Amino acid sequence: MRTAVSKSMGGTAIAISVEQAEQSQRENAAIARGLKNHDTELLDHLIELYQHRLLRYLLFLTGKREVAEDLFQETWMRVLLRGGQYNGKARFDTWLFTIARNLVIDLSRKRSMASLDEMSDPGDDGRAFEIAAEGPSPLEQFAGSEDRAEVAAVLLKLEPNYREVLMLRFHEEMSLEEIASVTRAPLSTVKSRLYRGLAALKPEIEHLRGTRVQEATA
Repeated sequence: MRTAVSKSMGGTAIAISVEQAEQSQRENAAIARGLKNHDTELLDHLIELYQHRLLRYLLFLTGKREVAEDLFQETWMRVLLRGGQYNGKARFDTWLFTIARNLVIDLSRKRSMASLDEMSDPGDDGRAFEIAAEGPSPLEQFAGSEDRAEVAAVLLKLEPNYREVLMLRFHEEMSLEEIASVTRAPLSTVKSRLYRGLAALKPEIEHLRGTRVQEATA
């Protein structure tokens, strides 16, 4: 009996997953058609839908609100001018974040700053190492009990590459493959940055919590 119920539930879950994937594909195709036709109403809708997520991503990449806001505007200008390049095969937010990231890299080069890839930790050799899969990550545990400003403050202390991957994985809920597409990094490198970022995050969280305990008992 349990086996039959389990099979039925599994079949239902698969059907829902397939339906969601098909719905997503239809939405992406509609966005692609609209951008090719320079549909201004669609663009306004996309800006309204993604503005907070995009600005947050740029803030995490640059660490500076003024720079992030300038790049935010430039990103949407690129979408307007180059929307015909989006073919609808990938998620729109993946394509959008790729544009934003490229603008950050272009700006860093103009200002003679290190690019995101050049700011990798020396130990980031592209080889992934495993961490326990059970239970929430340090970021998820912390985000569940702290306000967003403090989560952002902790993340901004990490290396840019680690910060970016953590943000895309846990804030944007992108798959590792989608993150690899945005960052144009091998999947093994994305895994390495994710795991090393989580490892670097843990002591920062513990330090912040320890400071709070001291302040509370003082």
